[in-house]
Amino acid sequence: MSSHTHTHTHTPSPRPLLRLSPLSALLSTHRHMITLRSTTNPANYHPIVMYRLPTPPGEPEPDPPRLYAMEASCPHAGAPMEEAELVWEQPEEDIEDIDSVIAVCPWHSYDFDLTTGSSSWGVKACTFRVSVSPSDSESEKHVLIESPDSTTDWEVVEIRPVSEKFADPLPAPSSTSALTSSESPSKAEAEPEPEPKTLTAWARKILLTSDPELKIALTRRAAAAFRKGEIKVIGRSSPPDTPPRPASLITVEPGKAGRRGKGGSVQSRIAMLHALANIEQWAVDLSWDIIARFSHGLPDGKRLPMQFFADWVRVAEDEAKHFSLLRRRLQDLGSHFGALPVHSALWQSAWDTRHSLAARLSIIHLVHEARGLDVNPQTIEKFRKAGDKESTEVLESIHCDEITHVTAGHRWLTHLCALPTPPLDPVSTFRTEVRKHFSGKLRGPFNVDDRRRAGLGSMGYREVRIKD
Repeated sequence: MSSHTHTHTHTPSPRPLLRLSPLSALLSTHRHMITLRSTTNPANYHPIVMYRLPTPPGEPEPDPPRLYAMEASCPHAGAPMEEAELVWEQPEEDIEDIDSVIAVCPWHSYDFDLTTGSSSWGVKACTFRVSVSPSDSESEKHVLIESPDSTTDWEVVEIRPVSEKFADPLPAPSSTSALTSSESPSKAEAEPEPEPKTLTAWARKILLTSDPELKIALTRRAAAAFRKGEIKVIGRSSPPDTPPRPASLITVEPGKAGRRGKGGSVQSRIAMLHALANIEQWAVDLSWDIIARFSHGLPDGKRLPMQFFADWVRVAEDEAKHFSLLRRRLQDLGSHFGALPVHSALWQSAWDTRHSLAARLSIIHLVHEARGLDVNPQTIEKFRKAGDKESTEVLESIHCDEITHVTAGHRWLTHLCALPTPPLDPVSTFRTEVRKHFSGKLRGPFNVDDRRRAGLGSMGYREVRIKD
């Protein structure tokens, strides 16, 4: 079928199309992760991966581009299809015509036709029609994607490029296995430690790594290995009580880390960036901790699905990216991470909620991270007023990612609440966990728009009464 029409009819009654995004916003990379959420049942999330076929060198980009989409996880074993290899045939007589495009799973090489969803292995994937149409004003083309069901009751909560920007290039596998948290460089070079074989073994290794640079490098390596299928087993592992920190890092009680000012001076901005970098480093640990701590399953014996672990690997990689960008900005401003005292208040909340996944999701992600959505715009504005364009861009990028992290917390809390018979009410569950495990105050003003984008519009956070 000609790419000009770009409508792949693979069901007798095509589902309705949803407006996704302006086309221009999707041309920075060839793959995007998309998350849809039901507007009638906010507990219902649908992750999708969208591919834009690359154009051969010297060939013009077709108009519209060749876009295909399928469910984000392989229906066989849950592998992340964002890393799928794409294979297609292109007839010589019509270079703009594509016979079929096949996505090959990175874990077990299951093949899926992106038009029909069929596979030579007998497994069928859910695929989605993708169309490009002009906007109402015909000045900007928009991408439309097929609804997961027969309704249009879905909202787009995330459009995410698969490629991510770190401050440094991805280290080679050999460089991340050369050091451990307990070995000296000379010993590690003589006796390189083999890479972990399971995801939870990676999690424990990273949690036990005190050096922040190595922690970030290991996180990136583990995330890449997981996506590419080099890690196929989740495993089971117990995390440490507290991740270690370098002896040179001065840790103080919360509230005693020093005043940060309002961002008007370089010293004030350094203090603010340093505090945020500390939070991001703990956030890396929190992501790996939730993977390891709840790898044993839920109290009723049920194991969590592969997508749960995939989501938190992605969050861990995000937090690692955030730390690397903040660390680089500190260096650009003449400082470094570790130059100022830090605190571990965020980890204390993780320890207090170690017994319950519902408590962990509620407190860490729907209270602490959600609070970040409230205060981040104010922090960004301080840097903007100071004329610090580079830091402003870094903080804006971090803020966009943090919305998706709160979304992940909401998604998995609602998933937990849907498991019992009868199901639990997510709002009541959230309120109960906050009353039990959070001693502060849920203070406004609230960033209502971004909280709603993250799924918290109906969570009733305004009405929660906190214990004294």
